[in-house]
Amino acid sequence: MVFEDGDSFEISGKLRDERPWADGEAKPRIIHDMELRLKIDRATLTITAAHATMHAFPHAECPTITPAFEGLVGLSVARGYTRAVQERFGRVNGCSHLEFLARAIGPVVIQAIPSSAARLDDPSSVGESVRGGGWLANTCHLWSADGVGTAKLDEGWRPGIGAYPAPSLVEIRARKAAGEPIG
Repeated sequence: MVFEDGDSFEISGKLRDERPWADGEAKPRIIHDMELRLKIDRATLTITAAHATMHAFPHAECPTITPAFEGLVGLSVARGYTRAVQERFGRVNGCSHLEFLARAIGPVVIQAIPSSAARLDDPSSVGESVRGGGWLANTCHLWSADGVGTAKLDEGWRPGIGAYPAPSLVEIRARKAAGEPIG
């Protein structure tokens, strides 16, 4: 989950590993239930606070690694983030579950930027997030230079405004042709 808090994004990532066949008594049902919360400066995309919590875990010693994840502070979630997380917390340096959460949060922040810009700032600036090598450029098939996300922007659609999932490109074009709100 991403929350905007003034000049920061507050992110909470959760991982829950459950055995659906276990009864929860003789055979543990929930193996992992972990949370990683980060505070990220919107202007620099730098992590300013990090807190890992283990609500459920398989070994009594597991939570002893959680303070290590405060080492995320100072990292930028921009380019090179995944590699930096793997170097700091991969294998014996961390917990594979919390490391995965940390890596997964990077794209969440990048995806939040244009939605935040559309809602708070100038919606016309959202295209800059994709074009010319911006934050979203080539991060997935949708945001490739000739992808459907870019085409939706060209038609006037903006992320963060309207319902999700966003309408298809075909639907956006039909609404635009009919003079209806793009949504």
